[in-house]
Amino acid sequence: MSARSRFIHVATKASILFGALFLVSVLLAAIPGHRAPAAPGQDAQPSSGSQSQESQPMDHNKMSGMDMEDAKANEAHAVHDMTSGHIDAHNLHMHMTAMRPQTPEDTARASEIVAQLRSGIEKYKDYHAALNDGYKIFRPNLPQPEYHFTNYWNGFLEAFSFDPARPTSLLYKKTSDGYELVGAMYTMPKRATEEQLNAGVPLSVAMWHLHTNLCMPQKGQFRNTDWMKFGLRGSIATQDACDAANGRFQPVIFGWMVHVYPYEDSLDKVFAMHHHMD
Repeated sequence: MSARSRFIHVATKASILFGALFLVSVLLAAIPGHRAPAAPGQDAQPSSGSQSQESQPMDHNKMSGMDMEDAKANEAHAVHDMTSGHIDAHNLHMHMTAMRPQTPEDTARASEIVAQLRSGIEKYKDYHAALNDGYKIFRPNLPQPEYHFTNYWNGFLEAFSFDPARPTSLLYKKTSDGYELVGAMYTMPKRATEEQLNAGVPLSVAMWHLHTNLCMPQKGQFRNTDWMKFGLRGSIATQDACDAANGRFQPVIFGWMVHVYPYEDSLDKVFAMHHHMD
């Protein structure tokens, strides 16, 4: 093999390796990292027998960059905040984009997003179709006002392009015979700028949010942790306070998120932080 051929061969391998590493890094930043967690301070209990597709837990902790204990505690808190109407601008662990002045162009674009979303998720009114297309239910056995069915491949793609018809998660309300589709969630990497978020869903009609200022206890101390201080619902929200409590601080976890409820009758309700309940 000539020197030139060897150089091309080595360069090609290096390019492939670099590309793979780049894609993995984007995936880590883009996906919220949902996993079926146990409640803080409790061990997950294995179920007996085989699990159905609807309840089988998916281990995505490596994607989120957090270890198993961290994910169990924080994802439970995050979902509680997102689905129980507890998201507000004064949350110590939530950063939300400011509402911009609304323009006719933004309103028209928001309406187009809603139309494309409705069309894109129409078949998922049958939740079995969502399961068949790779959406996974986040913690199906925990009573929730709203259930996230997440497609991690869609979350990966959102790091590259925004497609209104391709949400990262579908939002369902549980019914007596299954699930009723009520909305969807878009995601973007936590490094995304406000202009990039605005290019997706306009900041004059919706508030994107990040989970921030997280202080976690040291590993192995979860059972005796005071969750009034630690975690996404705790009182500690600064690096200094976390250091003083001998905790582990993370400025930002997961990625940017925004909920959309396309079956509501006004843009205010469509792009609300949580589902409007009559």
